[in-house]
Amino acid sequence: MSSAIELINPKAESVRRGQALQVNTTGAMGLANVVKGNLGPRGTLKMLVDGAGQIKMTKDGKVLLSEMQIQNPTAAMIARTAVAQDDQVGDGTTSVVLLVGELLKQADRYISEGVHPTVIAEGFDLAKKDALEFLETYKRPTDLDRETLVSVAYTSLSTKLHQKLAKKLAPDIVDSVLTIRPPPPPADAVGEDAIRAPIDLHMVEIMKMQHRSDLDTKLIKGLVLDHGARHPDMPKRVENAFILILNVSLEYEKTEVNSSFYYSSTEQREKLVESERKFTDAKVKKIIELKNLVCDQSTDSKTPPKSFVVINQKGIDPMSLDSLAKAGIIALRRAKRRNMERLQLLCGGVAQNSVDNLEESVLGWAGLVYEHVLGEEKYTFVENVKEPKSVTLLVKGPNAHTIGQINDALRDGLRSIKNTLEDNCLVPGAGAFEIALSHHLSTKTKKVAKGRTKLGVQAFADGVLVIPKTLATNGGFDVQDAIVALQEEYEASEEGGGGGNTAVGLNLQSGSPMDPTLEGVWDQYRVKRQMLHSCSVIAVNLLSTDEILRAGRSSLKPDGQQ
Repeated sequence: MSSAIELINPKAESVRRGQALQVNTTGAMGLANVVKGNLGPRGTLKMLVDGAGQIKMTKDGKVLLSEMQIQNPTAAMIARTAVAQDDQVGDGTTSVVLLVGELLKQADRYISEGVHPTVIAEGFDLAKKDALEFLETYKRPTDLDRETLVSVAYTSLSTKLHQKLAKKLAPDIVDSVLTIRPPPPPADAVGEDAIRAPIDLHMVEIMKMQHRSDLDTKLIKGLVLDHGARHPDMPKRVENAFILILNVSLEYEKTEVNSSFYYSSTEQREKLVESERKFTDAKVKKIIELKNLVCDQSTDSKTPPKSFVVINQKGIDPMSLDSLAKAGIIALRRAKRRNMERLQLLCGGVAQNSVDNLEESVLGWAGLVYEHVLGEEKYTFVENVKEPKSVTLLVKGPNAHTIGQINDALRDGLRSIKNTLEDNCLVPGAGAFEIALSHHLSTKTKKVAKGRTKLGVQAFADGVLVIPKTLATNGGFDVQDAIVALQEEYEASEEGGGGGNTAVGLNLQSGSPMDPTLEGVWDQYRVKRQMLHSCSVIAVNLLSTDEILRAGRSSLKPDGQQ
């Protein structure tokens, strides 16, 4: 029987019933097989080569799915959802893709035996609802001390970087997020005032420097600006520095309306140039006067002499730079707007949009400001501040793709700590949650399900095991042996009175069961919650598809017409 769409559009292409489901299942499983090797600390790297021959090496599912060209519409839809998962919670992209592929694979087994897709979809919905309730009971409210947070950061980083680098960066990531975290509200606060302000990860500047090796990447409790002073006579290093943060143009500005000046003699021209210059010079003079006022105050013999730094968001012309250099002031121009916010949090002080009311109270302070030259690039470091509320992670590496890889991993690591602090709880990692969930769905949920819906629940229970199975495969262990050992260990613990809260994960060094809570392998609660939501919603949508139509506007045009 021809498709109904062909009656209204003879040029339409359609794929019916069983074929449509087969197309969706094949697309989902194909994408899952692509990212399968990336999962976990023992996962492999993918090398992406673009049209220009540029190389990108990554284990990060988000980078892979967003950079890869995907033609299959089903796979593209899954990839977009997985990337959205990363945007929402910062991790879990590879897991979502694997789960969707496996859920459709398990559903396909039952559908090939004559079970209707809607029945499986109902089972998936019931299993998802129960899985989310089980997650609420399985999560662990832990004492979030620094050691636990370092374990969380290490778990996240070790899936993206080699172990040695992950171990080095984990404490830096924890310290950077704890530094920028807003203080708790006062005990007597009520209403909105009693809510702790969210963590703004934009206050962690990630600065890239192609220099030395990746193990030289470090945390600086200060700010690194990617440009230096623009005058050769300015000091290259100052201590005990007052910092003036400006958003004032210190150069000749063109008028906003089209206007012209006419002169009939050289004297008139000289006057015109002088009056233009006087306007800018007056602003520079006020800055120099403030510098003289604050830096001439006497200091004792132990403290270094006071110095002065101007960081401006707008331009500073050569004449103004020369005047500031003669006064012994370091001046930086065209700083990023985001850095102006960070500077205020870092050094104190208030950004000024005018030089009319300059006084000592608007200045920030830093113990050390110095310039670092690397080839033709100049970097300015602002360090030794009193109470930093903003920090810089300085990423170093021998080449661009190493720096890119570290940058992507740091982003995920920062999000993992932010999620943990805001959730105030964790989920045991290393596949422990999936083993526990599969057992819960196969025993308790399946009893509650009525009729053939049990088949959908069982398909979901078998599907979630893809995470520990893939971890075992990537670790080089026998999948069946590893999964059976984990399930037996979990069931033995439950019979011993675990109460559904036992954690049994896969040790990727030996392939044997272990307790991830003792080893410090933790997953984030909100990542698991989002993952269960996303994968079941997509799987149900794809199962409910009985026809794929290519009948858009473009197919109505005559052949060959674009």
